Amino acid sequence: MSNERSDIGRDVVVVDSLQSQLQSLQNRIKELEAENAKLSSQLSKCCCHKTQDMHNGSGVKCLKPGVPSQIKNAGGDKTRKKKAVERIPGYNLEIMTHHSKRYVALKVMYFGQRFYGFASEGQMDPTVESEIFKALEKTRLLVGDKEESRYSRCGRTDKGVSSVGQVIALFLRSNLKETDADNKISGELIPEAQIEGEIDYVRVLNRVLPNDIRILGWSPVPMDFSARFSCLAREYKYFFWRGNFNIQAMESAGKKFIGEHDFRNFCKMDAANVHNYRRRITMFEISPSNTRFEGNQLFAIKVKGSAFLWHQVRCMVAVLFMIGHGLESVDIIDALLDTEKTPRKPQYAMAPEIPLVLQSCEFEGVKFICSSGSRQALLIHLENEGRAYQLQSAIFHEAVLNCLPLPNDQNLLNEGTIKKVISHIPLLSRPTEPSYEERRAKLDSRR
Repeated sequence: MSNERSDIGRDVVVVDSLQSQLQSLQNRIKELEAENAKLSSQLSKCCCHKTQDMHNGSGVKCLKPGVPSQIKNAGGDKTRKKKAVERIPGYNLEIMTHHSKRYVALKVMYFGQRFYGFASEGQMDPTVESEIFKALEKTRLLVGDKEESRYSRCGRTDKGVSSVGQVIALFLRSNLKETDADNKISGELIPEAQIEGEIDYVRVLNRVLPNDIRILGWSPVPMDFSARFSCLAREYKYFFWRGNFNIQAMESAGKKFIGEHDFRNFCKMDAANVHNYRRRITMFEISPSNTRFEGNQLFAIKVKGSAFLWHQVRCMVAVLFMIGHGLESVDIIDALLDTEKTPRKPQYAMAPEIPLVLQSCEFEGVKFICSSGSRQALLIHLENEGRAYQLQSAIFHEAVLNCLPLPNDQNLLNEGTIKKVISHIPLLSRPTEPSYEERRAKLDSRR
């Protein structure tokens, strides 16, 4: 009897021990499940920091959610591939807080002929801006969407317009690490002064941008910087062939633009959003270039001002061309700048968009950086692009030489410009567009 009690006692002890171990294991399982849920939640929001190694040649990848990829069959069959949607938690542009970031200005050039303008706010594509953001996403430099990255642009060039000095600003991922008191990465902003060891933004972006867009330099900028509102001055160039223009008359007329004036008769009016049409022009000049073709010389109109209205430069150039051809007098500039005497803009066509270039955007204290290697690669690329366009020009020139002669009208071509019989209606005698006040009244009546 005593032996049975002893056995029962030992069994109770064993059972209690097993129950204790079981409870301990169950608690541990709960802890692991909680830790697993926590890690899964973190992974669903951000990409493992090791994915930045892909830029240094490692095989670690972080794919966009929902992007199909082809994976080789595990059996080694090279011809069989299956498509799978890989949802690697990670490339979420909205949350990349584990990366250090810095506020950066980028200097951009682009040849605008194939683009529907710079800004990507419309429905047309491609735009310069959309191509830049594709490159930023592809290189994993982007931190957040446009709003979160505090994106700003200096100018909204139109369809076909080029630039060699456009400037944008936004947050970009940084190689530099801000550390806290415990020497842990804080994910905060990198001070402006730190440059050494930073990502070569010019090199990284130019590797993936299309051939007609290039980053010329980058600069750290303060948080209160705006590519639009911090700009002190913008300069445009408009190229044209000398032909039979009266350059002196055009220069005399252009000088009248200098100063602060109401340019509502030299723009496309946007009465819904723009209410002040006064702008200050600080420089105007016309100068020849070294480029010649068939005895004709290429000239450029340079205009500099603090800001410009929609299509302002192209409207200014259109009127100057009329003056250069002797169709309008120099005094027409005074008449169109006097909005009391000429409150409505006469109807006239703007100058073509292709010859217009945003030359530069000026800022206080902003100095753009470009490494020697990136600069060399940039120069080689631009020179190659220039040669390619010269080859196209040579082919067109050969076509001109091989055209059938026109014996009945040998004077058709005049220094590269086709003569046309022009029936010119003086600007002040033409139909006019609605005035600003009339446009506003119409807008108010719709409300």
